[in-house]
Amino acid sequence: MIIPRTNLNMDVLRTFVTGLELGSFSKAAKRLGRSQSAISTQLRRLEEQVGKPILEKSGRGLSLTTAGELLLSYAKRILELNDEVIDGLREGEVEGWVRLGIPQDFAEGWLTSLLGRFARAHPKVRVEVRAEQNVLLVERLRDGELDLALAWDGNNDGVRVERLVDLPMVWIGRPDWGGIKALGREPLPLVAFEPPCVFRSAGIAALDRVGIQWRLAFTSPSLAGLWAATGAGLGLTVRTTVGFPNTLAVLKPGASGLPKLPKVSLTLCKTKADSAVNRLSEILRETIVEQITGRTSAGHRFQ
Repeated sequence: MIIPRTNLNMDVLRTFVTGLELGSFSKAAKRLGRSQSAISTQLRRLEEQVGKPILEKSGRGLSLTTAGELLLSYAKRILELNDEVIDGLREGEVEGWVRLGIPQDFAEGWLTSLLGRFARAHPKVRVEVRAEQNVLLVERLRDGELDLALAWDGNNDGVRVERLVDLPMVWIGRPDWGGIKALGREPLPLVAFEPPCVFRSAGIAALDRVGIQWRLAFTSPSLAGLWAATGAGLGLTVRTTVGFPNTLAVLKPGASGLPKLPKVSLTLCKTKADSAVNRLSEILRETIVEQITGRTSAGHRFQ
């Protein structure tokens, strides 16, 4: 006797994952073009299919149950495989060679997974990736060593630039940092890349504007080096929240005595436009805007 299998609905799984990534099922409803009641119906149907509760009350919102956590892990893999198959079949035989540069902030996490899926969906596209300081990425673009790069907006003259998103710069330090007052008469120690660096320049300009003395305590060409030095308490650094270690903390201006910082644009820069470069550009554009501007909660608690 053959026992019938339950087939999970792909649309329902996408609603489930999207709601968690956005931190809100009401936002997921807008993103997916569905009503709130339709989203609720889909979630109830998903619980019926798996046979266990996947959501539970948590304060004024909801959180995942143990079954929900497991389902989320599987759902992401199922959707990634589905999208990989569809992309591969729809695009046909995209061929070529893409030399991509990315900031060190993106060297780990979802972006590398995305590039892996792209390579599997387009096996005839050769992808080479460099993760370097922003200034080096732009230099390599100008010298023809890269075809495409994600870069922080700065001295990007001479390359075609498309602004993707604006992100706030933030002060980052140890969670136990005592604030400007705790320094007394000592200058604020900074951890930074060598110039030119848009983050270093913005931090120094902000401190100079309000008359806070500073000194360079640690410089490194490696972002991992900046994180290590900051975590060791050698000083504060300026970045965005993309990829920063959870052992460190974002230090809010005002309460810490630190000045406000400006926003920085994340851009997509190209030096050529063949089918492989254009396809990877499209995927990067869509995914980065969704991941960075859509995700409002880093955890699995939502409303």
